[in-house]
Amino acid sequence: MGRTAVGGTFEFLHDGHMALIRKAFELAKGDVVDIGLTSEEMAGRKNRIIPDIATRKKSLTAFIKELGFPEEKYNIQTLKDPYGSTLEEDYEYLVVSPETLPVARKINEIRKTNGKREIKIVSINYVMAEDDLPISSTRIEQGEIDVHGHLKHN
Repeated sequence: MGRTAVGGTFEFLHDGHMALIRKAFELAKGDVVDIGLTSEEMAGRKNRIIPDIATRKKSLTAFIKELGFPEEKYNIQTLKDPYGSTLEEDYEYLVVSPETLPVARKINEIRKTNGKREIKIVSINYVMAEDDLPISSTRIEQGEIDVHGHLKHN
């Protein structure tokens, strides 16, 4: 059993996000997964329009339900900063993408400074689109690809 944390904006629930969430539940082995969902204030700092937190939470919950995990096996928490509960709570694993790996390393630096044990960082690879570039919310928002990485031909 391993209490696991994962986080993100989850603006468009794309294949990369789905891989992160699947990995978190796999590592948890039946234990609880804490999912940090970027607050509207933090999401507003991005250079694009992000759906409200209720919309993002609804699609995240629907996906987890599709995976077959009951509500008692996960918590969705609002992230008001990049660290969420990872500075205080003890976790076995922190699941990240290459993009968020520096934040995970910073979390462990802060934990170490505060006398807490480090969290095992599990970084999954980017999920690639048809053009062999990473699937990203930015690319989806710009209309280059869909949530599965299929190229959109305008």
